[in-house]
Parts: sequence; structure tokens; C-alpha cells
Amino acid sequence: MQQRSLLSLTADQAEAAELIEEWFFHLNTQIFVLCGYAGTGKTFLLEYIVERMGLKAGESAVFVAPTGKAASVLIRGGTPASTVHSLIYTREEDIEVDENGEVISERFLRFVRKEKLDKDIRLIVVDETSMVSDEVLRDLLSFGVKCLFCGDPAQLPPVGGSNSLLSMPVVTLKQIVRQEENDPIVRLAEEVRRGGIPAYGSYGEGCAVLPRRALTPEVRRELFTSADEIVVGSNRTRAAVNREMRAFLGVPAGAVLPIEGEKLVCTLNDWSKPLDERGDFHLVNGIIGTCANVREARDGLGVLDFLPDFLSQRTYDLPFDAGVFREGRYYHSYGAKACCLADGTWVHENNFEALRTARVRREDAVCRFEFAYAITCHKAQGSEYDSVVVLDESRLFENGREWLYTAITRAKKKLVIVR
Repeated sequence: MQQRSLLSLTADQAEAAELIEEWFFHLNTQIFVLCGYAGTGKTFLLEYIVERMGLKAGESAVFVAPTGKAASVLIRGGTPASTVHSLIYTREEDIEVDENGEVISERFLRFVRKEKLDKDIRLIVVDETSMVSDEVLRDLLSFGVKCLFCGDPAQLPPVGGSNSLLSMPVVTLKQIVRQEENDPIVRLAEEVRRGGIPAYGSYGEGCAVLPRRALTPEVRRELFTSADEIVVGSNRTRAAVNREMRAFLGVPAGAVLPIEGEKLVCTLNDWSKPLDERGDFHLVNGIIGTCANVREARDGLGVLDFLPDFLSQRTYDLPFDAGVFREGRYYHSYGAKACCLADGTWVHENNFEALRTARVRREDAVCRFEFAYAITCHKAQGSEYDSVVVLDESRLFENGREWLYTAITRAKKKLVIVR
């Protein structure tokens, strides 16, 4: 981590640094809440203060986020990070048996809070705080380690609600840092946060607002295929854009299931499937990546290999529900299992005939994937991309300003808003 000078901080960063240091060394309160709007250098400040207090990132100070995608943003910036779950929980699989040793209930997965954390951990830095549930928050605080919670209060609240920590910050960073003052994406986000409506036109290199009528078929193709992600509001728009993108990319019209290299998003939490050797990341809702070795199985199933876009390690032979690709609906219920037979055939757990006549080599939960060339803004939360196209559907939401602000701040280098 680079050495940073107090002189390189903005006035409100310097004030926040002093308050955090006072809290960490001299106050008995366990929680410090730091808020920061886009472009205010929140991550820079976090790394600075950890270094200034004599802590080491990844050891005495650990950085965590509620999702693997959010943690990967920190990792890509050079900060070692993991998920909150991997820090405070262990995974256990239980099978209930009777007095004769016969299985009387299905194997199920549960998270068990660790008895203690590494004794050297003195500070836990939690990014994207608004996405941490009340239950996980209680478990995190139960270890008694000081927690520095961080987040952007102008973003959308997560679906289903969460904790309200960001509504009561100790300090909020508002001053745009010098490096970001001329960034058109930051300036556009600030305008929206303050209640402005983006006017049509160019906001600088790589940043523009276009009317929908400007999207001729040629412009639409060029715009969509050059974006790292397309952010939309409704599932109806998402499905339509994903169909369009597959056509742009030359996917054969008859290819209903994903083909080699297509972009998918996981739409179901499956904490039983680790994505890396350490078990820091799991196949959970919102994980985006590419597929390989896709093949059709029996009973409305398919099987594929999956490579998350923030890891180099592929997960093999994942059974998935093919229904959403075939008919726009899932065939199998939440928690359904698939069985791999001795000959390599995959069948659903309810296929009694197949299971009665063949040996089961492996049993696994049925995954859910959908195409991810376009994703909803809620699904994109906690992620960032170099180039983003936003189809502005903020009018569909009561908190439309927060929706558009969140969509804008997914972009790092290039942004086009279509409204």
C-alpha cells in the first residue's frame, strides 16, 4: 500500500481521518459509520487511515463486503478483501438420523457463527454497508471487534430492506476529490443526487445522454456490443435486450440454451458451492461470469461450467434449471436437487425410475442462471464496470433519483444514458 500524506486529503477526508483515529484508539463505542458520495475518495481514505493507525490490511485490519462482487471491487483496487460470510461463519451440512442410523431428513446447509475470529484482527472495515442484513450485522458485532461501516447513502436500498446504519453516519464525505473534479461521470452523478435531470448531450469524453429516438438499429448495435454492462430497470426490458444482444453477437436463432462463452448471472443463492479454493466466494445471487461446456440433461435440466468474471478458477458441472431459457419460467422449485448417475447422466431428484435403476454418483442443488448482457440496477449494485449503458427506467420506481444515481455510479470510465 502506498504511503499517503495528510496533505493529500481533502478537508472533509482529513476531518474524517481524525475522527476515525480518535474513535479507534480512545472511544469505547464499537461502531463508526462513514458515508461518502461518488467521487469523494472513500476507498482512498479507508486505505489511508488503516495505514496511518499502524494496521495491516488483510491481517490486523480486514476488509469485507456483503457480496463477492462487491469484495472483488476492492480486490481489483489492490485491497485484500473477502465476504462478511466467509469472515464470521462456517458452513455445516446436517443429516438427521433415527436411532437405527437411518436418514430421516434431507441433508441441508446452515451457517454457524464462528466462536471467535483471528486474535490479531483489531478492525473490520465493512464496505457497501446498506446491503448487510440486520441478522448478519448482529452476528458481526457479537465478536466485539471494532467495525468501521462504509457506504454511499444516495444509492438504492437493497431489495427486501436492510440495516439503517447509513442513516446515522458519524461523518459524510461530500467534497469531490481533485482527481475526480473533472470526471464527467462523477459530475453527472452529483447532478442527479442533487435532484437534477440530465439534459441530452455530451458531458465529456465517453459520457453522454441520448434520447431514445437516437437509437437507430446501427447505433443500438454499436452501443450495446461495446458496453461491459447494460443496466435496465424492468425484467421485461432485461429479457428483450438480452435477446437482442444474442442476435447481435451471432448466436444461432435455434440456440435456446446458452452456448460457449455466453455471459450469465446467477439468480439464486447457493452457499454450498464455493467458487475458489479458500471458500471466500460462493455461487450466490448476482454473480456474473461466462459459461462453457453447456449440455442438455434430462428432466428440464442442463449442465455447465462457470467462470466468474472476477476469478480465474472455473467451477465445473453445475446442474441448472433450463426452464427459464426455454419458456421464461423456472421448472424446478427452490432447493431442488439433481442427481448425476454413474453413466454421467443428470436427472431431477424426483425421477424415481432413473434413480431406482442406476447408481447415484453425485447429488447437487439445481442452480439458476439467466443471460447477463443486460441486468437490472438492483442486480448491478455493489459492482462496477469500465463501460456502462443505462436504459433510464427510473420513472418506474418511487425512488427514481436513487435508481438513476446508482445506475450511473456503476460506470468507471464510459457511460451512456438513454432516456
